Amino acid sequence: MAVNVETVVSVPFMENTYLVSVPGRTDCVVVDPGLEPDKILALLSRRGLVPALFLLTHGHADHIGGNAAMKQRWPDVPLVIGAGDEFMLADADANLSAPFGMPITSPPADRTVREGDKFQAAGIDFEVLEVPGHSPGHLTFSLPAERAVFSGCSQFASRWLAGQP
Repeated sequence: MAVNVETVVSVPFMENTYLVSVPGRTDCVVVDPGLEPDKILALLSRRGLVPALFLLTHGHADHIGGNAAMKQRWPDVPLVIGAGDEFMLADADANLSAPFGMPITSPPADRTVREGDKFQAAGIDFEVLEVPGHSPGHLTFSLPAERAVFSGCSQFASRWLAGQP
């Protein structure tokens, strides 16, 4: 099975939001709804897609900034984040939005996940891998059947952990 992946880039941090769907289906998974939710909503509308799940790799502002708009439009669609970053949703200092002068909070998570959890949404199988470093509860979501991952900002973790700028 192949999946379709479409990307919406949100400024000012150039964060990627992904719409992941199976060809022939109208449901999808929205990964990391960023700071420009209108762009995400417009692409969903153009493609005729309806979210089945809002999936967060971590709790930083640029990855959660669109949660409120998504949940306002689809209040019954679950919002899922790693247990280690759940606290960041309600804390503008912890999610790093307050220091940038744009305090953002998110609706609460409907579910948290941890290393080894497996679940299915929109016909797609996901496995959870914990990759702390960029944030305490940062996750990577693996799609084993696709040999693909959604990793948020885990690529920054090793450099920061090594104490390099």
